[in-house]
Amino acid sequence: MSDFWVFGYGSLIWNPGFDHVERRRAQLHGLHRSLCIYSWVHRGTKESPGLVLGLDRGGSCQGIAMRAEATKKSEVVDYLRARELVTSVYLECWRNIRLESGETVPALVYRVDQSSPQYAQGLSLKDQTEIVSRAVGGSGKNVDYVRSTVAAMKREGIKDRVLETIESNLMTRAC
Repeated sequence: MSDFWVFGYGSLIWNPGFDHVERRRAQLHGLHRSLCIYSWVHRGTKESPGLVLGLDRGGSCQGIAMRAEATKKSEVVDYLRARELVTSVYLECWRNIRLESGETVPALVYRVDQSSPQYAQGLSLKDQTEIVSRAVGGSGKNVDYVRSTVAAMKREGIKDRVLETIESNLMTRAC
């Protein structure tokens, strides 16, 4: 049994919640980061949903690959399932990612299930900003989730124009 990789593209970048022995920037092809999930638990409620990130079809996504020890695989996967699969909006899968070194490795990835009622497809930037600005869930304000994610991505040298625009819109609304 060998060590394994987990691909983080949102809150896993700044709050992985599991032990890992290495972090590297990585690229995932065929899926892109998007505020495409209505959050009914962590950043909103069913009555007033928030928006959280998912990996949606098409494009590519820069993120952080975290290598966990093989001996902790069961513990890490159980933790991630409890965190990410709480409402079954994500699909757990293994996808190849390219590490910044150029090496390709398989990684555990959580992507959006487009058949889920929580799938928020095609929202305008204005609508996304409005939803994020007012939503609060069990893990706190949706605004804090977006700001923390953008700040962590900037520290890692990862750019996401759409998410940065939404964060900028949120800052403007706060003034």
